[in-house]
Amino acid sequence: MKRYLILCSVWLVECAFVTPVKSEAASLPPDWKQQQSFQVASGGLVKIALPADTLSSARPALEDLRLYDSTENEVPYLIERSALSSGSMQAPRSFQVSLNPRTTVITLEVDGDRSVNKIALETPAQNFIKAVTVEGSTDGRSWRPLARGQPIFRQPAGAAQNEVAFPIGSWHWFKLTVDDQRSAPLPFTGAMLGVVKAGRLSGEWSQVAISGQDESPGETRLALNLGAANLNLASIHLETAEPLFMRQVSIAVPRISEGILREETIGQSAVYRVELEGQGLSENLSMPLNVQIPSRELLLLIKNGNSPPLHVSAVRVERHPIYLIFLARQPGAYRLLTGNPRCAEPRYDLAALGIRVNQVKVLPVQMSPPSPNPDFHASQVLPGIETTGSPLDISTWRFRKSIKISGGAAYQLELDLDVLAHAQQGLGDLRILRGENQVPYILQPTSMVRAITPTVEMTHLEEHSTRSKSSRWAIKLPRSGLPLTRLISTSRTPLFERSMSLYEEISDARGEKYNHPLASAVWTQTPELRAKELVLPLQGPPHGDTLFLETENGDNPPIELTQFSAFYPVTRLLFLARPGDDLRLYYGNSDTSPPHYDLGLVADQLLAADKQEAQLSSQEQLREGARHENQTTSRSGGFIFWGVLALVVVVLLIVTSRLLPAAQPPQ
Repeated sequence: MKRYLILCSVWLVECAFVTPVKSEAASLPPDWKQQQSFQVASGGLVKIALPADTLSSARPALEDLRLYDSTENEVPYLIERSALSSGSMQAPRSFQVSLNPRTTVITLEVDGDRSVNKIALETPAQNFIKAVTVEGSTDGRSWRPLARGQPIFRQPAGAAQNEVAFPIGSWHWFKLTVDDQRSAPLPFTGAMLGVVKAGRLSGEWSQVAISGQDESPGETRLALNLGAANLNLASIHLETAEPLFMRQVSIAVPRISEGILREETIGQSAVYRVELEGQGLSENLSMPLNVQIPSRELLLLIKNGNSPPLHVSAVRVERHPIYLIFLARQPGAYRLLTGNPRCAEPRYDLAALGIRVNQVKVLPVQMSPPSPNPDFHASQVLPGIETTGSPLDISTWRFRKSIKISGGAAYQLELDLDVLAHAQQGLGDLRILRGENQVPYILQPTSMVRAITPTVEMTHLEEHSTRSKSSRWAIKLPRSGLPLTRLISTSRTPLFERSMSLYEEISDARGEKYNHPLASAVWTQTPELRAKELVLPLQGPPHGDTLFLETENGDNPPIELTQFSAFYPVTRLLFLARPGDDLRLYYGNSDTSPPHYDLGLVADQLLAADKQEAQLSSQEQLREGARHENQTTSRSGGFIFWGVLALVVVVLLIVTSRLLPAAQPPQ
């Protein structure tokens, strides 16, 4: 009876507020790119889970989804997104620690009736690995094992895991036994309980494509193509054949902020596969998320430290399903349309009933893969977005480059060394022009880096008394003003300890040179513990094109350094253009402010669009810039200063000589 009332209510609302859309012909609407078909066996309220390929072909918020029945009538629908399981970390009612000869026992009392699935232990210790056994009890006397051999660790390279997980359960007491047989006990200062709602929704697992992989010093960057936007991801699982490892992993998504598309970290976790003494192999390759991903791209940043890169063979994600709910007037074939970049979100009045759609049973429906609509008329990417901005007077810009584009509408352009060296430090002077008018763009800094190989010359400074027994390497860069972030070198010398300092020589307004420090580090290397790479993170970008790396050798022989590499971050521009457009990139204006374009309002759509790679041509210098003038001024300023000083000294000598009494002739 209740189901009958729900169906009648939905039917009445549909008849009262929704006018059926009747097609005049059997063809589909020409503005939708993709179609899918499925069969409904009987009339009534239908709830089906949308497959991933439907989400992939639709717009991010599903505002272009349309449903038609076999008589070509548009069918109103509701979208239900599965609620993510909520959880929180709460302190226990009591926390007690007791030390035994070979174990540390931690006893926790739960405050009230809670469903717990993990416990996070707190300790100030910095370098450890321990095995933990977890037991639960309802009375504090009888204990039931929940997990055995769970590792907790914290490593100098940054990988850390302080949580032990176990099946969800309601327990009043927990007992954690930490194995201390192989190392000294740890000082545990507290614990937090992971409290969740019981009955967590089971998700759907699918493998995602690794669309890009970049290796940087100490870090692996994986770009994942999820295949759809706005997915409710529950967790991510890595697959690797590496036998033993510990890595800290960050999860990031691209999001627009102040007109710039940045990589925003949304989660961190540790993945590991370790062998514990007496416990066997223990591993954790899954990372919990429980967030909605707004874009189709997800980034995994794996911290390798001094270890070799972790080889990831595949990545799987667990997602909560998205449901389509509608009233089937009759059984038969239904068609689902997606892929219209122009249409507005439909407004059906079925939601006004407040029906508890989560109580409707999900039907197992076999939906065909998306296929092209034969009547589709292709339209431009992001229709309605103006690709031409206001005019710009480029008389104060110093450099420009032509932009080479191929067939397409959305483009991404990686900035090269010329642009990075001559543009403002924050890249606020970049302008793309079509004729005299600007082309709006979105600035996209990334976590990727590129390496350049400088020219290096080593000198010994033993002849200078102030720098006795020192070694110095002159590092010549291809250009001045590059936004370098780190310098790396290797050494084949097996045993040494050196204080390394990186600096550049800068001239002040008087023409005098001084050392501008950029980085410093103590580098220790022994046959047993070898850090073959010297990694120097720079405090800021250098001004010139020559850096100096220096160290004191003391009474030791000089060390040998090889394989110098400097690194800078990759930055891209995203923009829209038409095939055949004559585009140019202008840069090198220290007096202008960053532009503000409305294109940032649709950054998610531009990011999700298929983009072509644009290329830059050779550099054209339009005029002599402030940088050259400043350098000339600095050099000439030194001569002027000393010239004026000499003139003042001469004048003072003349005045002094006139004030002195004349010498008396001898009697």
